[in-house]
Amino acid sequence: MTDFEVVIAGAGPTGLLLACELRLGGVAVLVAERLEEVDETIKAMSVNSPSAVALYRRGFLPTLAAVQERAMAGFRRFREERGEDLVPPPRFAGHFAGIPLDAAHFDLTDPAWADTGRAEEVGLIPQAELERVLAERARELGAEVRRGVEVTGFEEGGDDEGVSVRLTQTATGESRTVRAGWLVGCDGGRSTVRKLAGFDFPGTPPEITGYQAVADMTGTETLATGWNTTATGTYAHGPMPGRILTVEFDGPPADRTAPITAEELQGAIRRVTGVEVTVEKVRTVTRFTDNCRQASDYRKGRVILAGDAAHVHSPFGGQGLNLGIGDAVNLGWKLAAVVRGWAPPALLDSYTAERHPIGAWVLDWTRAQIALMRPESHARALREVFTDLTRTTDGTTYLVKKISGIWQRYDLPGDHPLVGTSAPDLELADGTRLADRLHDARGLLLDLTDDPKLRARAEGHGDRITVVTTTCPDRPGLAALLVRPDGFTAWAADTKGTAAGEPLEAALERWFGVPDGSGRGTPHDHP
Repeated sequence: MTDFEVVIAGAGPTGLLLACELRLGGVAVLVAERLEEVDETIKAMSVNSPSAVALYRRGFLPTLAAVQERAMAGFRRFREERGEDLVPPPRFAGHFAGIPLDAAHFDLTDPAWADTGRAEEVGLIPQAELERVLAERARELGAEVRRGVEVTGFEEGGDDEGVSVRLTQTATGESRTVRAGWLVGCDGGRSTVRKLAGFDFPGTPPEITGYQAVADMTGTETLATGWNTTATGTYAHGPMPGRILTVEFDGPPADRTAPITAEELQGAIRRVTGVEVTVEKVRTVTRFTDNCRQASDYRKGRVILAGDAAHVHSPFGGQGLNLGIGDAVNLGWKLAAVVRGWAPPALLDSYTAERHPIGAWVLDWTRAQIALMRPESHARALREVFTDLTRTTDGTTYLVKKISGIWQRYDLPGDHPLVGTSAPDLELADGTRLADRLHDARGLLLDLTDDPKLRARAEGHGDRITVVTTTCPDRPGLAALLVRPDGFTAWAADTKGTAAGEPLEAALERWFGVPDGSGRGTPHDHP
């Protein structure tokens, strides 16, 4: 007997989106968050392409469009306050190691961007705003979100006995224990769940101290906007009022948990920029380093890690937020399937197998940026060479594709080029798009040639899969598509021949379990 089927430690974007995914799968879930309110500290400012696509597939697009418009209003206000012309500035495609990427050098005809659909309409989504949106959706779906409560301990029983989780009120110190089938640590880079469970967490130590803040400052008139490199480090100013970021290469802070004073922030700004800025009031501020570590496995028994609890790195490019969103969408439907009993726990092995390589790539991507930012002669020489490459179409297009995450795919069985990729947002003959069919986090079998035999193969999977028969005028050569709840293509076939790789029946059983009434029970091999 359990109080909740899943307890999630942490109500950041990863934990809240995971709660939404689990509720869509019919799982009773509790989210415990030590903070009483959403953390307003300035963090990631945008979501990448896979994150935008994932949120679009769950119906968040209208809400996120409104969030983006409010953020844009703040950027316009920043330019007005500085007396800058409101004519649209040169298109900005992101940065690498603080080297701005000019969208004028970006190849918009690259086919990698053809299949994301309307998700490309959003991107500028501040993290705190996203948390509010996800918290509201989680509660609407029936998740219990308790603030001012943190996971401070747990005891795991046997494979079938679940987890006893100790919850402590942060204000009073009072504790109680709840029973859960599973515990998921989404409690950040200093994860209590990870430490108590004893996950291996190898990596590389930090060498920088960074600050990111929104503050009331004077003397900023001569501060350049955007990303800037100086003899002592790197800083970014804007694009919202009062936002400042500094990076110094003098080692990590002595105590990352100590309160940050206005004097401390002011000293860092002056050292890096060389400008006598005065910090009059700090509105939000955080320290960061480039500590780079990743759990070797994301699961130990009935304890699972996601988001920053599973991997930490420098914040350049906002990759941490996007990694966590990807983790949540990949894990949610799989854990729900195991809890509901139509998939074995071995299905969860595919969570680490699919997400760990992407996390490892992000760690190396951020390490490479640190190498280019070091204020020493060899790094600066290499930075000049790299800057020249960013002034070419090939160089900028390569970097933007990497930063955007559009390249991400999973190593799934099958030779069809769509297998393992994020499914294209097909425009269907009935006026809907593929993303519209994924709002409920079920699998999708898309029959584009009205093939009764194809549809018959999906029988027996009940509400795990939605079968849709329609056509796609823009892709006449595509006959059928099997899409997992996370939007990734599990199987595909063309009209000119059968699908290469495993047959549809194998893909259905691998990801959606044995059909009801088959008499074969639940498979126990790795899916």
